[in-house]
Amino acid sequence: MHRVDPFDPGIAVALSGFEKKTKVFRNFEAPRLYEEAIRRGEAEIADGGALVAATGAHTGRSPHDKFIVRDDLTRASIWWENSQAMTPEHFDCLHADMIAHARAMDLFAQDLHGAAEPRRRLKVRVYTEYAWHSLFIRNLLIRPPKSELAGFVPDLAIPDLPSFRADPKRHGCRSQTVIAIDFSRGIVLIGGTSYAGEIKKAVFGYLNFLLPPKGVLPMHCSANADGENDTALFFGLSGTGKTTLSADASRSLIGDDEHGWGAEGVFNFEGGCYAKAIKLSRETEPQIFATSERFGTVLENVVLDPSTRRQNFEDDSRTENTRIAYPLDFIANASASGRGSHPRNILMLTCDAFGVLPPISKLDPAQAMYHFLSGYTAKVAGAEQGVREPQATFSTCFGAPFMPRHPSEYGNLLRELIAAHRVDCWLVNTGWTGGQYGVGQRMPIHVTRQLLRAALNGALVRTSYRVDPYFGVSVPQSVPGVETTILDPAGTWTSKDDYASAARRLVDMFRANFVKFEPFVDDTVLGAQPNFLRAA
Repeated sequence: MHRVDPFDPGIAVALSGFEKKTKVFRNFEAPRLYEEAIRRGEAEIADGGALVAATGAHTGRSPHDKFIVRDDLTRASIWWENSQAMTPEHFDCLHADMIAHARAMDLFAQDLHGAAEPRRRLKVRVYTEYAWHSLFIRNLLIRPPKSELAGFVPDLAIPDLPSFRADPKRHGCRSQTVIAIDFSRGIVLIGGTSYAGEIKKAVFGYLNFLLPPKGVLPMHCSANADGENDTALFFGLSGTGKTTLSADASRSLIGDDEHGWGAEGVFNFEGGCYAKAIKLSRETEPQIFATSERFGTVLENVVLDPSTRRQNFEDDSRTENTRIAYPLDFIANASASGRGSHPRNILMLTCDAFGVLPPISKLDPAQAMYHFLSGYTAKVAGAEQGVREPQATFSTCFGAPFMPRHPSEYGNLLRELIAAHRVDCWLVNTGWTGGQYGVGQRMPIHVTRQLLRAALNGALVRTSYRVDPYFGVSVPQSVPGVETTILDPAGTWTSKDDYASAARRLVDMFRANFVKFEPFVDDTVLGAQPNFLRAA
């Protein structure tokens, strides 16, 4: 498919308008995209062969610049408290102006699939201004066989034009950056940002709207498997270890970020991985590190040594959100199908910088729904704000920015699926132990891996549990290969009073955050809330 031509208007049914351009580079593979990216000055090549690009001012997503067209389809189905509305008229104006802007440039287009399950497959056509963006999304989504490309009929079109500048008054948006979604017409417009992650998240958000009415739960999680009937899901916000912990050489990797779960089992939405690269090392994450030395990988905002062209994964001068994007088959033990059985285990990962959550605990179904709706992790503010205390982050369903429907729709689907398939659920703290950030230490990754192995191989079924007095979860009293002292967070602190104060503080945060969900859950889920009165 190395050709330059206009799209056949009989094929391009997405009505995006971009198929009418006179020059579109269609379905170029990695070598041609490398050539174009280097020729245009978009990127450079690292030692080992990866393509390295910088995104400029935008080094992460722009959630406040994302809008959904409010029309008959979306008026009653979108969670508008979490979403910004755009009128159809403003979208039409934005659409027309982006088409006019694109007339002066060549575009790259990729025809790709979202969702590995054939019955749920979404056909996506992505138009990009940059060659490296075209390679990025080719890595991240599922690449159809060449035989399917000639007659490819897209369900969703995504034009991505970083050089376009939106006009808030004219286009009904907030700034010169805009991500606008029209679910009725199957178009997502992205302008004013070079951050490539916006493209992949546009597909995720679209599937998150499309699938729940079909009985499929879209999930911001990684997944791996051991054999045909031992799938595990890893929920977690950025920085909690989703990608790292699911990349286990002893298990097959289904995917690292976005999946669906329905009657067919679990399936990946993507054909690649988008891993955080900051502090990436060969010793702690050998599989992911190896992809950084391969031709075809895209490194985003990673700094290179100007002489050796070697990657410096310790350098956060551009951003801490450095990324690495590679096809799933760059991981040796990756699943070829991108599909798995119904899960036996669900692991909800949280990086608790308060240092009060147990390193692992078992959740009953009501607790699983509670923690899924809460979506808790904690981060430490940057030194530039002069704040060193942990800051709680609650992102419902472990992915609020990508969930257009009300969280209760996703939560109820999860609870039904857990009950139907008798799934064991676990809360895993990958954050701090022995005190909060600045006092304690980060949970050793080898300890977390051992805890996960014990949960997945059934060892925790044969141990005794205690109930945590603050959070009400069941905590194993012993785990093979793990020191028992680390299992009780209170015992790792030098001051029991300081631990109790921090635990009560986090309990209060959980309860305050959950008030907005109380009208949508039953008494069993309300009873699953943390309650420090248990500690009396």
